[in-house]
Amino acid sequence: MASVLVVEDDQFVRSALIRHLTEASHTVRSVGTALEALREVAHVGFDVVILDLGLPDLDGAQALKMLRGITDVPVIIATARDDEAEIVRLLNDGADDYLTKPFSVEHLSARMAAVLRRSRGGAAPGGEPPSRMLQVGGLCIDPLRRQAELDGTALDLTRREFDLLAFLAGRPGVVVPRRELLAEVWQQSYGDDQTIDVHLSWLRRKLGETAARPRYLHTLRGVGVKLEPPL
Repeated sequence: MASVLVVEDDQFVRSALIRHLTEASHTVRSVGTALEALREVAHVGFDVVILDLGLPDLDGAQALKMLRGITDVPVIIATARDDEAEIVRLLNDGADDYLTKPFSVEHLSARMAAVLRRSRGGAAPGGEPPSRMLQVGGLCIDPLRRQAELDGTALDLTRREFDLLAFLAGRPGVVVPRRELLAEVWQQSYGDDQTIDVHLSWLRRKLGETAARPRYLHTLRGVGVKLEPPL
C-alpha cells in the first residue's frame, strides 16, 4: 500500500478521497493549500501526490513546478479543467498523470496503481532490469543504476524519460508501436497519443535534437517510434 498526500481545498472532495484511499489501506495525509503541500513533501516521504489545480494560495500548475524543484515523487493532477494545451503544459512540467473531474474512485485507483508500478523498485519497464549496459551510438544507459550518458555527458532525465529511453534502447532500430509504449512504459492499456508525444519532445530536447531533425529518436507516422544511432 502507498503513502498518499491529497492536496485539495474542496472539503467534500477531500473527505471523499481520504475515505476511499483509507478504505483501500493507503496511508493518507491531506492539506488544502499549495504551501502546506510543499511543507509536507519536504518533511514526509510520500509515494504519490494527488494535486488539485484550483488551490486558494497558488495555482496548482505553479505548485507542481515548485514540487518538482524539491522531489521526484509521482504527481497525479486532479482537475476540472480539460483544456488540452494546459494538460500538455502540466505533463511538460513534470506531472505523471492527470484525471479530469468528476472521476470515479475506480478510475483513480487504476491510475494510482499504474503510477506506483512505474515508480517502485527502480526496474526498467517490462520486467526485471537487464544486467547489461545499453549502448546505442553515443548513448550509454545503465538500467540498474538508472543513469544515462550522451557522448560522456550525464543526462538529467525524469523517471518517465529514463523509462522511455531505456525501453527503446533495449530494442535499437526496432519500430515500437505506440500501443506497446503505453502498455510497457506507462503500463496502461489505453491512453492519449499526446502523452507519448509530449514525453518524446521533452526527451528529444535533452538529446539535442528535434522532430524535424532527429538524430536518435525517429517517429514513423501512424506506425510507432524507434531509437537508433545517428548515421
